[in-house]
Amino acid sequence: MRRIDPNRVAYDGKDWPKELLYSKRMSEMLDRFAPEAGDAVKLAVSAQHIQRWKSPRSDYPMNRKGYHQWRAGLCRFHAGILAGLLEKAGYDSEFITRVTRAVAKKSPKTNPDSQLLEDIAGLVFLEYYFLDFVDKHPEYDEQKWSDIICRIWQKLSVRARQHALCNIQLPQSLTALIRKAVSESSYNCE
Repeated sequence: MRRIDPNRVAYDGKDWPKELLYSKRMSEMLDRFAPEAGDAVKLAVSAQHIQRWKSPRSDYPMNRKGYHQWRAGLCRFHAGILAGLLEKAGYDSEFITRVTRAVAKKSPKTNPDSQLLEDIAGLVFLEYYFLDFVDKHPEYDEQKWSDIICRIWQKLSVRARQHALCNIQLPQSLTALIRKAVSESSYNCE
């Protein structure tokens, strides 16, 4: 029996499986940010959250350590599912390794595929999910938001940071918060 994503979201007047919409947004961002990307990266970006609903956050302790365990487990989970599917489809081991290393976010500072996936994930979060995240956490003060933004920012390449400040559509209040948190108001967006 085929199991589909039970988590649904409304977008653009349509009901979407949550992770399918995420995949669509990731692929569209990749096309905007790095249209020259190769097939391995395109596949990794599209499949980053493959079957994510099978590993819910609630299966882990609801603290910072549990969150990090869940995130690390997800990287292995997604890479394992993807490796099996690619092998079954007849892809060679080099291609499978390249895709799964990116999905598992292995060595992003030295692996350009992993870094590009990190860039796309960060940009998608900022453009599509950050405002909802802010709305869900009214208890956070400006320092907490600054810490969150800085953690995201540290994962982004310089090019992705420029793109975030100049090309991501955010309400002005969040753009100002991001600029203040990262102290990079010197980017020229012309």
